[in-house]
Order: sequence, then structure tokens, then C-alpha cells
Amino acid sequence: MPQNIGRTVIKVVVWSLVIGLLLAAFDIKPQLLLEGLGETVQSIFDLVAGFIEWTVPYIMLGAVVVIPIWLIVTVVRIAREKTGSNRNR
Repeated sequence: MPQNIGRTVIKVVVWSLVIGLLLAAFDIKPQLLLEGLGETVQSIFDLVAGFIEWTVPYIMLGAVVVIPIWLIVTVVRIAREKTGSNRNR
């Protein structure tokens, strides 16, 4: 086993022990954590979905202005590069 993987496994085991001892000191049981896990995942999903729902209209509104400007700047840059390379010949 490569040395880095061995060190990583040892670190994970030590941190798991430390966190497990801390949780036991607060009388937190694994069953309670696993029961709440489904609710936590759903809460995170709802939060992310709400954020996306809020941001998409603003992204679309900004894109109406940004994309045409970006296209114009890109076309001008390409045109300048082509005329510059023609001068060097």
C-alpha cells in the first residue's frame, strides 16, 4: 500500500475516534444521526432548489445583455487578430 494512502487511512481512523468520543460525551447515538440524515438531505435539496429557482430568472435577464456584448467583443478581437496577422506577412 502506498505511503500516502496509509497515512490517509490512519488520519481518518484517528479523526473518527476523536469525533466518536466527542459525540458520545454529548450522548449522541449513531441511530439518531442516521434517522435525521434523510431530513437533512431533503433540507439541503430544498435549499439548493430554492437557490436555483431564485437565481435562474436573474441569470437569464443578465444574459440578454451580457451575451450580445460578449459576441461583439469576440468578433472584434478575431477581426483584429486576422488583420494583425495579415500585416506581418
